[in-house]
Amino acid sequence: MVTQLSSTSSMPGRSPAGPAADPALDIWRTLPIAQQPTWSEHQHYAQAVSELGSRPPLVFAGEVDVLRERLSEAAQGRAFLLQGGDCAETFDGATADKISARVKTILQMAVVLTYGASMPVIKMGRMAGQFAKPRSSNDETRDGVTLPAFRGDIVNGYEFTPESRAHDPRRMVEAYNTSSATLNLIRAFTQGGFADLRSVHSWNAGFMANPAHTAYEQLAGEIDRAVRFMAACGADFEALKRTEFFASHEALLLDYERALTRTDSRTELPYDTSGHFLWIGERTRQLDGAHVDFLSRVRNPIGVKLGPSTTPEDALALIEKLDPNREPGRLTFITRMGAKNIREKLPNLVEKVTASGAQVLWVTDPMHGNTVTSENGYKTRRFDDVMDEVRGFFEVHDSLGTYPGGLHVEMTGDDVAECLGGADPIRQEQFDDLYESVCDPRLNHKQSLEMAFLVSGALAKRGVRG
Repeated sequence: MVTQLSSTSSMPGRSPAGPAADPALDIWRTLPIAQQPTWSEHQHYAQAVSELGSRPPLVFAGEVDVLRERLSEAAQGRAFLLQGGDCAETFDGATADKISARVKTILQMAVVLTYGASMPVIKMGRMAGQFAKPRSSNDETRDGVTLPAFRGDIVNGYEFTPESRAHDPRRMVEAYNTSSATLNLIRAFTQGGFADLRSVHSWNAGFMANPAHTAYEQLAGEIDRAVRFMAACGADFEALKRTEFFASHEALLLDYERALTRTDSRTELPYDTSGHFLWIGERTRQLDGAHVDFLSRVRNPIGVKLGPSTTPEDALALIEKLDPNREPGRLTFITRMGAKNIREKLPNLVEKVTASGAQVLWVTDPMHGNTVTSENGYKTRRFDDVMDEVRGFFEVHDSLGTYPGGLHVEMTGDDVAECLGGADPIRQEQFDDLYESVCDPRLNHKQSLEMAFLVSGALAKRGVRG
């Protein structure tokens, strides 16, 4: 776990060894399933699944319950979710430097957003499990050679060779080990003084030193005065030296998720202990499909990605399946409409869901609906398009009197060049040297902070509601 639990929070639940035994957790095996590896006949498949089943949980049930409480507050307009990290983690990228840079950037963004929102910001990484990626095609062809598509390090390798691209279930065990190491580092960073509010705010000084970011000088100055005011008043900075930080990933590989599902000793209910928060992607949210069925049966808070083709009927059916008890904090809808569609497609969804009495958390993913190809052949996104979708998301909720509850972004703490634009602009000529993503383009460190300042301004104008 990566959270700091308050004295009033449930302590982490203890899970008996081995996967949960409830036979309902295996109904998904009889249902249509998309985006899965072809490895069930692999000679090491049974051994890999068995080994995962014998490993300790990566997170605990009580920690998951704490997150559900936090997300409930966000669904009711009293908190804001910041969820960010790599499009696809890699085993080689799980170094102390890269993990600390990512956590540092999320913490910096959260400080800025907290000030603008005047409410708690729930900090969540797309980390410690985001190793699998859905693909539009099962295969990839280069120079007349066709091999399986790269599906993330948990399935196969990025190198374009038959050996690398073969689906290998042993990679699930390596993903578990890498996730465990990542969580240990995050815990050390967020509980050991790295997250001290004064330090986090001081990191923004480097960002503000760039003349390109002078538009945010006033807000940065206000945050600085607020931090100084708390110090002058003798605020208890011991409590501000640590922070809650939750881990999330797309629950794509059900072999992995099922093997890490445990029965909580307190409640006898199943929890997927691979992460605190799990989401279902746009490509795997079929109502009669395996992913929706499996995640409907675990107690974790669940997210669902909703693209521009989503109908109100789709959304209401997902609520009925995943949140039949209408429990605030249980279900998050992560909209990925695209800047051109957000103002047209989102209002009807929000209106119909709100009218049904369901209290879901609405979060915007402004990345996936705005992917384009640059003139020099790279998959990219334009910063202006990303921010336009964020603005549209806020505009829709403001017009309906509902809560824009969070931000879900693919980002990194490194100074890569993958998304075009920003105040300190990235140009496509930089891609050849600074494009590092193995899948989708991410906002770099500066672009991520710029987004935080822009969203903070929108939150400040909106004020606290509810």
